[in-house]
Amino acid sequence: MTPTLFGRWQTRLLLFSTIGVLVSLPFAMGLIGFSANSVYFWILGYFAIFGLGWDVFYNYLQKFRWDRDWPAIYQFFAGFIEMLFIWCGVKIFGFLPIPLPKDQLTLVGFLFHYWTVWLAVFIISQSLMRVIFPHWRFRGGEWL
Repeated sequence: MTPTLFGRWQTRLLLFSTIGVLVSLPFAMGLIGFSANSVYFWILGYFAIFGLGWDVFYNYLQKFRWDRDWPAIYQFFAGFIEMLFIWCGVKIFGFLPIPLPKDQLTLVGFLFHYWTVWLAVFIISQSLMRVIFPHWRFRGGEWL
């Protein structure tokens, strides 16, 4: 079943507050990446919050597809667009605050963290969510 907007929001918040935090924790502790800093949780928060807005747009676009579905390749492109938006907001235009000077955030560190979180969330949403919440798919992505 195609996820409803509310189902998209619930799934996004659930996955980012669990899997996203678990994946970001080693980055924030300095075990992975370049420095121990809370900036990774800020990026994760922006990823989740702005994604809620993007989901409204994605839900609108789905209505133009004959099957009302959102294939995996579209999810990749959506992740790429979200990444560009967050990178521009944090680093280039600076309208998104982070807890360190923006010149200290490297592109490689940002990309490595972003795509690690994105890949983990994508894999869990396509596999483990279907096992843990078997009726999740049939309720339009809503798990409550």
